[in-house]
Amino acid sequence: MQLRWPSLLRSALAAPLLVSLGALHAADAPKPNVLVILADDLGYADIGVHGCKDIPTPNIDRIAARGVRFTDAYANGSFCTPTRAALISCRYQQRYGIEDLGGPLPAQANPLPQRLKAAGYVTGMVGKWHLGSTRDFTPVDRGFDEFFGFVGGGHQYLAQPGAKGEYNAPILRNREPVNEQRYLTDAFGEEAAAFVERQRESKNPFFLYLAFNAVHTPLQAPEKYRTRFRNIADPKRQTYAAMLSAMDDAIGLVLAKLEQTGKLNQTLIVFTNDNGGPTTRNAVNGSLNTPLRGSKCETFEGGIRVPLLLQWHGVIAPGTTYSKPAISFDISATALAAAGADATAIDGVDLLPFVKGDKSGAPHDILFWRSRTMSNNYGARQGVWKYVHSTEGDAAPGPKQRPAQDMLFNLADDLGEQRDLAAQQPNKLAELKMLYATWSNEVDADCRKLGLEPKPSTPAPAKKATPPVVSQ
Repeated sequence: MQLRWPSLLRSALAAPLLVSLGALHAADAPKPNVLVILADDLGYADIGVHGCKDIPTPNIDRIAARGVRFTDAYANGSFCTPTRAALISCRYQQRYGIEDLGGPLPAQANPLPQRLKAAGYVTGMVGKWHLGSTRDFTPVDRGFDEFFGFVGGGHQYLAQPGAKGEYNAPILRNREPVNEQRYLTDAFGEEAAAFVERQRESKNPFFLYLAFNAVHTPLQAPEKYRTRFRNIADPKRQTYAAMLSAMDDAIGLVLAKLEQTGKLNQTLIVFTNDNGGPTTRNAVNGSLNTPLRGSKCETFEGGIRVPLLLQWHGVIAPGTTYSKPAISFDISATALAAAGADATAIDGVDLLPFVKGDKSGAPHDILFWRSRTMSNNYGARQGVWKYVHSTEGDAAPGPKQRPAQDMLFNLADDLGEQRDLAAQQPNKLAELKMLYATWSNEVDADCRKLGLEPKPSTPAPAKKATPPVVSQ
């Protein structure tokens, strides 16, 4: 057989050129806009795609219908600030010493909006921040070009003239207070839509972080939303339903604006929640986590498993479901990968190759949770196995609180975490406890390397002495 060397040589020389041209084409591909929508204290069972029957959520459901629904998605924390810190920092929040409410996210973090801004994005935030309220730590200090919302942990939805306290602090536009009189959920939807409108002719992609305080307490809703749910007898559930319906309307307004501006098909859209519904503690709001066990502030599934929906036209197949575990900071990693932005020193994983089937296996071998300031609740999930050390029920120790203990569950056949297998599977329990301890020590060491100090464990309350029995 005679080899045709000139032809082979041309092919060999051409191959790197084709690879280079392919890489150049990928680099020149337009960057998507990124819209991350975060709900606050939403019950796992309270959206249509999770089976909710009494509260329609057509706009949230539409994101799932047009993209992918994660069946096993988690928040990084079981309450507000920790999850937000992980989402914005792209890392386990414990690396920055964050275990409790309020922050701030330390200056050592390289936040998501700052990374995207460096990649050419116009960045905007609407809603609840809760990662720092003083200068140098507000949204406009951490990479957002525009901000409309509040920097604390919660707010009145209806204006309360003359009222004081954090929940009555002025709404800010960037740094300046505004006299906001709209129902706050309506205002956030309208301001987010206005941000999208301002990008209509922009040549730059945008990142919009829409962080509702709905459906967190206080339970407040105007009559126009309450009338939709006269058939719900429980007053708390009725008001909660009205608040959720208002949020769904606001999301619909933003999605409609994306379509009107021709941006919808060029936008990666994410919907998720900061923690499970507060069914027994910390701002109980009438939410449901069925069929999950537990509540906000606990590391049972009801405290940390959340909705996660992603939509990106032409990239994610409509109506997809994905069943491997994912967590809040994977949203950050996915956005950074889509934007071609700096993704160094992050803990998250780009989810798109897994959703599209380009990568097999799971994004993570194991996931961890730790909340030292909320009764020292913690846990880990590896495959189908879940290690839980968590109190349950009332926030304060006493007859309404079940004390923490080491528990082990197989989520494949016990999603409700009703059958503790710790006694039957001592080796598996020991393995997960060891992995958790190794991770916990690692994030504390990383925290100290940054010149920060990890939060200490909350000591267990002292038991009351039992009076001695005196025999007669």
